[in-house]
Amino acid sequence: MSNSKIRVAIIYGGASGEHSISIATAGAVMRALDPERYEVVPIAITRDGTWVPGATDPSKLTLDAGLLEVEKAPEAVTIPAGDGKQSLVAYNREHASNLELLGNVDVVFPLLHGPFGEDGTIQGLLELAGIPYVGCGVFASAAGMDKHYMKVVLEAAGLPVAPYVVATARQWRDEREAVLAKVAQLQFPVYVKPARAGSSLGITRVSTLEDVSEAVAQAQIHDPKVLIEQGVDGREIECAVLGGRNDSTPRASVVGEVLVDLPDDGFYDFEHKYLETANLRLSIPAQVPPEISDKIRDQAVKTFDAFGCEGMSRVDFFLTPEGKTYVIEINTIPGFTPFSMYPVLWEHTGLPYSQLLDELIGLALERPTGLR
Repeated sequence: MSNSKIRVAIIYGGASGEHSISIATAGAVMRALDPERYEVVPIAITRDGTWVPGATDPSKLTLDAGLLEVEKAPEAVTIPAGDGKQSLVAYNREHASNLELLGNVDVVFPLLHGPFGEDGTIQGLLELAGIPYVGCGVFASAAGMDKHYMKVVLEAAGLPVAPYVVATARQWRDEREAVLAKVAQLQFPVYVKPARAGSSLGITRVSTLEDVSEAVAQAQIHDPKVLIEQGVDGREIECAVLGGRNDSTPRASVVGEVLVDLPDDGFYDFEHKYLETANLRLSIPAQVPPEISDKIRDQAVKTFDAFGCEGMSRVDFFLTPEGKTYVIEINTIPGFTPFSMYPVLWEHTGLPYSQLLDELIGLALERPTGLR
C-alpha cells in the first residue's frame, strides 16, 4: 500500500430488519474516516439483496428524517472470487455486457446487521474473494447470530446463561405441545425472541403460558426458529471487546449500563433503542463494584475467545441484585454510530471513535483470509 490511501469498501443496508440502522451506521463511519488516509468505496444492498453503488455523501445517511431505505438502481456491483487483487465490478443489470471495473480494495468494512450480513454469509463471500475485512470470521459470525447456538457455545465454555427453550419451525408445527410443556418449566415472565435477528426486533415479554403462542407467531415474522428465554431480574451491563494486535490478548473496555424509563411490563426494544430515545441514557462506567466490573470484563473476553472472535464484539450481561452474572448475547457487528454503546464504551476507555476505526481497519489488514 506504500504511501497511497487505503481503499475501504463500506457495505451497508441489507435484507434484514435492521436495514435502516445499517445505513445510518455507514454514514457515521464515512464521516469519521480520515480522507487523507482512506478512500471510501461505498456499496449499498437493497432490501431484496441487490448490491448497488452506495451514497458518496454521508450526510444523506442519517436517521434525522426517519427510517432509511437503499433505493434500487439500474447499476449493480459485485465482488468476484479471487486472491484479493481482483477488481470490483459494476454492470448494468439489463445489459450485462456494459461492465465497469471499480478497482480493487484493500479492506472491506461490513456494516450489516442481522441475517445475510452479520451471520457469516458475507464473511464467507469475502473469504472466497481473498479480501481482508473488519470483524469476526465465518464461524463466530454464524454462531453469534443464532441465539440457539450462541447458548450452546457459551454453555460449553462454562459461561452462565439463563434457562431457555428452542423451537424450530418444524418443532413448533409438529411438536407444539411438547415445546410448550418445556416452556412451562421456566419461570415467568419469559422473553420470546427470533433466533437470528438483532436490535430487539420481534421480541415479546410474556407473563403467562397462554400468551406464548401469539408471541411465537410475532417472532416468526422475523425468523422461523424461535428462542424462549427465562427472564432475569437484573440490570443490563455491556462490555466492548477489541481484538489484540499481532495475535495478543483481546482487550475489554470499561463496562456500561443502559438506563431507560420503561413501564413495568416493558423492555429495551427496537423503538427505545433507535426511535423513542428521550428517556434513554448510558451510564459509563456502570455504577458497579470494582470486583463485579472485573468479573464482567473477564467473562466478556472469555466469551470473545469461546467464539473465536476477531476484530470486535460487544457482550451483554444481566447482573442480578445478588451479584450473579448471566451472558445475554454476543454481538459480532454491534451498533456503531458515535452514540452506540460499543464506540462510546471505547471512548470512555481512552480510544476515540476515529481512532477505533483506525484500529479495527489495522486489525483487519494484519489478519490473513483463509484458515488461521
